[in-house]
Amino acid sequence: METDTTRQTQTAPSLQGRAGGGSRSLIARFLDYVSYDTQSAEEAEGCPSTPKQLIFARHLADSLEEMGLEDVTMDEQGYIYATLPSNVPADVPTIGFIAHYDTSPDCSGADIKPRIVEHYDGGDIVLDEAEGIVTSPRMFPEMLEHVGEDLIVTDGHTLLGADDKAGIAEIVEAMAYLMEHPDISHGRIRIAFNPDEEIGRGAHLFDVEKFGAEWAYTMDGSEVGELEYENFNAASATIRIKGLNVHPGYAKGKMRNAAIIAAEFAQAMPAAEVPEKTEGYEGFYHLTGIRATVEEATLSYIIRDHDRQRFEQRKDFVADLAAVFEERYGEGIVHADIRDQYYNMKQQLEGKEHIIDIARRAIEEAGMECKVKAIRGGTDGAQLSFKGLPCPNIFAGGLNFHGRHEFVPVQSMQKAMQTVVNICRIVAE
Repeated sequence: METDTTRQTQTAPSLQGRAGGGSRSLIARFLDYVSYDTQSAEEAEGCPSTPKQLIFARHLADSLEEMGLEDVTMDEQGYIYATLPSNVPADVPTIGFIAHYDTSPDCSGADIKPRIVEHYDGGDIVLDEAEGIVTSPRMFPEMLEHVGEDLIVTDGHTLLGADDKAGIAEIVEAMAYLMEHPDISHGRIRIAFNPDEEIGRGAHLFDVEKFGAEWAYTMDGSEVGELEYENFNAASATIRIKGLNVHPGYAKGKMRNAAIIAAEFAQAMPAAEVPEKTEGYEGFYHLTGIRATVEEATLSYIIRDHDRQRFEQRKDFVADLAAVFEERYGEGIVHADIRDQYYNMKQQLEGKEHIIDIARRAIEEAGMECKVKAIRGGTDGAQLSFKGLPCPNIFAGGLNFHGRHEFVPVQSMQKAMQTVVNICRIVAE
């Protein structure tokens, strides 16, 4: 929908009894956003992959109109675009900020019940006492970096949704802050929010030309202060196995058990090259799921590596292994479907170091050490960079994504919001 630009900015609702008075509107936005179930689904073909994502998208687009942003549009696939007009006469580059609103298929995003642990004391956080669900610094030592801060946590039965609704809240709050403080100079700012990032399709239908920015930043990183412009090369691999079911009493020489073949295939994969045994720039094969009966079986893998040559070798390994199994069990019995998802954005940012330098300065001016690191994952920014929109990734502040122990410090969200404001100001300089 096109926005009515005569509307005035509305103040976000306050949260009585919540942490950090100056952060109340930011917290309010975040808690509003996570109340919507926006889980994406990898097996679906359409966009968005789940219709419920559109329910939140309409709510978000309406709220952008109500706060007075211009050119607010939402297409049929749920891609939202909006503009904060320039407040300076000079010719300033148009830049953008992007976040995704779907949540991971790995953990339920329905009926999220967040709560705020004020002034975290460094101990265990009991999420559900009756079921013994506890988030402990013994397992998650990164919690100790946030002692004294206010942590938003789950009830232990869903993820939180900070990936990436924290990013959305920070971007929207930054736009509201700039509207309320016209003394801060900024050029034309474009913002966008999209579905299906968690299944690798968030940038597929992103309209870079319509967005119209010279460069952008995704607010989709993790720990406070992080700046990322290297990411995995990524592919998915689906191994399909055809079995043959026969009554077990008369199966000798006839039955072909697809479930057993699937287990055999999984055992043939490199045992040391998995997420739980790798770090830094080390790549991996990750078995994300098995569905198996005697009659048919499917193994789902993701393949990751920062180095493009090793990435191609990993894909070849999976294809060759499937060929070995097909030779062993018969033509057409084992088939590998391997599809590229995204590539390392680093090569697209070479020669554009000012984009990184501006983000680094913005983070430091918000009172943090800038921590440049390679993403052990990917963001929409990787695909967008290859579509002609250079797009590094900045921290959103959440930790332990995709599971029940996910949390986000309020103070990290505030610093991320300030980083967005700083970038807008620095570009205008």
